[in-house]
Parts: sequence; structure tokens; C-alpha cells
Amino acid sequence: MAPSAPRTRAAAALRMKQIALDNQSRTIRRLRAQLATERRGLATMKKELEDTQVALGASHKVIAGLTEIGLSMSKKIEKMKVKKQQAKASHVECHQNFQARIHEAEDSMQAQHLIIEALVEEKDSLLQTIQGLQEANDAPAPFDDEWEEEPEEHPEEEEVEDIPLGEGEIDDE
Repeated sequence: MAPSAPRTRAAAALRMKQIALDNQSRTIRRLRAQLATERRGLATMKKELEDTQVALGASHKVIAGLTEIGLSMSKKIEKMKVKKQQAKASHVECHQNFQARIHEAEDSMQAQHLIIEALVEEKDSLLQTIQGLQEANDAPAPFDDEWEEEPEEHPEEEEVEDIPLGEGEIDDE
């Protein structure tokens, strides 16, 4: 039995080594499968990262475009505000000029009215002087109650001075 004992020991040792090798092979296959799974997961993550980077780049372009549009709109709004202020200032100036013309016309009409009143007073004074002289000379009075004015053939309407319209004003005619 002696010679068979080392054989059995050697066979058992060999069997043990074979089992260990089988276990290591299974572990290696399992680790290789895990590695392949991890690699596929890593490749998927890498693809997702690339897609995210592409989407992020597109988002940056959109944001830059929107920012540019916003700045352009801000500039246009500022220009419109300036134009509005200029139009308002122009309107105020035009209104003031128009009011000044109205005041000038009113002042002119008032001055003309005063001149007319003075002329009427002067006419009355002259008529009294003439009547006084005629009475002093015993001449008949040319201006008695029988005095009649001749009717005018074309009665003229009171003329209104035309005021030229300024820029931006509307003519009602």
C-alpha cells in the first residue's frame, strides 16, 4: 500500500490543484464578464457625456444668440426712448411756438382794436370840431339826423390773419 499512497496523495494534490484552477478559471471568467459589463457601462457613460457636451454646446449657442437678441432689443428700445423724448420735445417746442404765435396775434388784434378805438375817438372829436366851426360860421350841419350810409354792394367779412402752421400740426380744412 505504500506505493499507492503517494499516488493517492499526488492524485489528491493534483485533484486539489485542478479544483483550484477551475475555481480560478471561473473567477477569471466572472471578472472578465464584470469587466466587459463595466466597459459597456463606461462606453454608455462616455456616449452620454459626449451627447451632454453636444447639448451643452448647443445650449451655449442658444444662450449667446438670445443674449445678442436681448442686447439688440435693448439698444432698439433705448433708441425708441430717445426718439420718443425727441418727439415730445419737438411737440412741446412746436406747441410753445404755436402759443407764441397765438399770443402775438392776440396782441396784434388788441393793438389794432386800440388803434380803431383811438381813430373812432379822433373821428368823433373831428366831427365835434367841424360842427362847432359850422355853428360858429352859421353854416348848415352836413351831419344831421337825415344822414344815411350807402349800403355796400359786397359786405366784406372780417379778415382773419392766417397763421402759418408749424411742422407736425394738422390743418383742419
